[in-house]
Amino acid sequence: MSSPSVFPNTYPYQNEPIWSRSEKRIARTVFDAALKQELQEIMQEAKQKASRIKEPAELWELERYLTRRRKDIDQRHDFRVSRLARVLGRLLYERKISEKELRGLGEDKMKAIRSCAKVWSDEAA
Repeated sequence: MSSPSVFPNTYPYQNEPIWSRSEKRIARTVFDAALKQELQEIMQEAKQKASRIKEPAELWELERYLTRRRKDIDQRHDFRVSRLARVLGRLLYERKISEKELRGLGEDKMKAIRSCAKVWSDEAA
């Protein structure tokens, strides 16, 4: 037996828009493409760094680079619905995705994504 929600009209957070199944699918497609592109760039950079290794100590420098990049990716690419607008907003700000790719999302989602992109832009200025 489940108890009624303490906050029946808040899902999952008061200020978060509710994502439909089709919107989640669009977001996932865009998210996955951006993540794949970033991982490809890291792989290319790692291969270049590996090809320049001459001394054993340089091997650990490559490992540190990969660890830093993995942590960065893990932090920035978080597909939880509660973080989705912020993640897509950052990707939009970084020009890793475009608004055109987000076509099909509701205006409430786009407004939240644009707002997050603007916050990133303002913080960078």
